[in-house]
Amino acid sequence: MGDTSSKPSPSPRSPSKPSPPPPPPPSPTFRDPWRKISWGDKERDLQYVRNYQPENTDVKHLRILLYGPVGAGKSSFISSVVSTVRGRLSVTAEASATISNTSHSKKYETHRIQKESRGNFYPFVFNDIMGLEEGTGCGVRVEDIKLALKGHVKEGYKFNPASPLSDRDPGYISSPSADDKVHLLVCVCSANASEIKDSVMQKMKEIREAASDLGIPQVAIVTKVDEACDETQKDLKNVYKSKYLKKKITDFSARLGIPLNCIFAVKNYSSETYLDEDVNTLMLNALRLMIDFGDDFINKV
Repeated sequence: MGDTSSKPSPSPRSPSKPSPPPPPPPSPTFRDPWRKISWGDKERDLQYVRNYQPENTDVKHLRILLYGPVGAGKSSFISSVVSTVRGRLSVTAEASATISNTSHSKKYETHRIQKESRGNFYPFVFNDIMGLEEGTGCGVRVEDIKLALKGHVKEGYKFNPASPLSDRDPGYISSPSADDKVHLLVCVCSANASEIKDSVMQKMKEIREAASDLGIPQVAIVTKVDEACDETQKDLKNVYKSKYLKKKITDFSARLGIPLNCIFAVKNYSSETYLDEDVNTLMLNALRLMIDFGDDFINKV
């Protein structure tokens, strides 16, 4: 007879191990900021700005010229600086215009900041110009900005995208004074905008080269950082911790050739109806260094 013993039953399967949880996504912020800001200590910078006087007595005011692509927030930046320095919300006519992709600054206009005492103004001024656009016959012409750097553009001159200012025009200053000339050139761009078009970037580089030939110091302001990044929208103090903004600013520095320590991130006043300490801190940090750079140039004139 055959072996009637039963075959051994198979051993029970061991339960399968659960899959390990996926690794957490990388943090959108650095552990430590790549640039240190003294949050909550704006009074020191504010007093510095309020006490500023050009060392060169031949110059009554430090002239700061803003340029950049259309919609970068140049006029709003000026309004935000005025608000921060004066301690109450202020707005320029251009910044209060309807938001669009067109430039509201048609004329060469000097923006002054009035002190508490009537009739007195701070010894630094801002000039805003039309935004740079793609193609010829659109936006401000590079030739006009080069003339403005040398002080040849008269107050109130209306920019003509079709033709540059000439020495025969009534808006031309033939013998500019030291006050007419630009002492600091500021490039303004938006952190929330798509990459700057090559043709616009080329115009910006031409302007930079012209300023460099004249020895004029240059900085850049990156606006709308709150709109560009969720982390800064939640907390503006994350502005120099945000990995996205660090890459955005680094890429911009490489393309335009402005060193990182000459690029400042800010948030313009837009929807607020009151002043914000963190907004003011970023504004004053940028403004103080802008004044220092411009004053160094004035002392060489």
